[in-house]
Amino acid sequence: MTIPIWIYAVVVGIAVSALMAIKTGREERQLELENIEQEGEIYIKRLEQEKEMRREGTE
Repeated sequence: MTIPIWIYAVVVGIAVSALMAIKTGREERQLELENIEQEGEIYIKRLEQEKEMRREGTE
């Protein structure tokens, strides 16, 4: 009772596919976090500018 070689190939293909999916998911999460961080920095800069404009207007 020997296992055909194509079954080994299918199992290896599934394993490689799973590893690539994990790798891609991690990369996407990292890119998403970087994007969120950049948007947060832009938001904070806008808030600071708004605060400065209000200070200048009240003085």
